[in-house]
This record gives sequence, C-alpha cells and structure tokens, in this order.
Amino acid sequence: MSKIDIWENAEPGVVRKIVGVGKQLMMMEVHFEKGAKGNEHFHVHEQLTYCIEGEMEFTINGVKSTIQSGESITIPSNALHSVVALEKSKILDVFHPIREDLLHK
Repeated sequence: MSKIDIWENAEPGVVRKIVGVGKQLMMMEVHFEKGAKGNEHFHVHEQLTYCIEGEMEFTINGVKSTIQSGESITIPSNALHSVVALEKSKILDVFHPIREDLLHK
C-alpha cells in the first residue's frame, strides 16, 4: 500500500507526506519544528529541495549551506547529507528516481 498524502513521523520534530509520484519523479512535503534534524544519510536518488517557509542548514559531503524561504538546494546522488531547521520550516523535496523505500514503507 502506498503512502501518498498520509503524514508520517520521520524524525523527532519532523513530519512528511508524499504529495506526488510520476514515472521517474517523486515529491514530498516535509515540516520541521525549530531545531529538528534530518540525520546524516545518503541514497542513490538525486534530490532537489525547495524551502517553502523558514530557514534550513544543510551539510552535504561536509559542506554547510543555508537556504531560506524561496530558495533551493541540490543534493547529488550518493552524497552524505543532513539538515537542521534553524527555525520552524517547510520544504518540498523532489527525488529522481522514485524513493520506493519511502513509498511502500
């Protein structure tokens, strides 16, 4: 069973829902409380993240970058990355190819 449009807990202070799935792309909305973290991880999927609201600090392969509302960041395939919400934030993640691991969890 797929998880489209169902909010789920991801990490402490982080909730997410898959909002769209195409043949090769997947889109997910993620909400962070201030100070909440996305723990360090990597995946084969290329990721494009757009900040809808707030401010986020990403660490990608050891390099820190901050984005805020209206800005985006690209995370290459297999890049080791993590994120922390510097304030209450909402982001939109797009993955290529589809994150089957999240879709059928």
